[in-house]
Amino acid sequence: QVQLVESGGGEVQAGGSLRLSCAASGRTFSLYAMGWFRQSPGKEREFVAAIKRNSSSTYYTHSVKGRFTISRDAAKNTMYLQMNSLKPEDTAVYYCNTDPRLHQALDWGQGTQVTVSS
Repeated sequence: QVQLVESGGGEVQAGGSLRLSCAASGRTFSLYAMGWFRQSPGKEREFVAAIKRNSSSTYYTHSVKGRFTISRDAAKNTMYLQMNSLKPEDTAVYYCNTDPRLHQALDWGQGTQVTVSS
């Protein structure tokens, strides 16, 4: 079973940048298309971005397109989310998991908090 650990969150001012990491244990990580999700208080978890297992294609939800970049390093079993031009509405706990359009979810990690102040 793959275990997922998110890191890299923090507090930044609007317009700032953060880079999130998702470290995965287990050799089966490379078999999955992966994605980033976020959840704000009182809201449902939102599917933000995804990347195919060979990085051949990516997906972004409209609100982050052009500002966020998803990538993965197969050798390190790690996925990243580079977040630029951050806005207060990006404030949320960010999680990684499999692309819900293609796979069942793995066990969720603890997430990493991103707070953007205006």
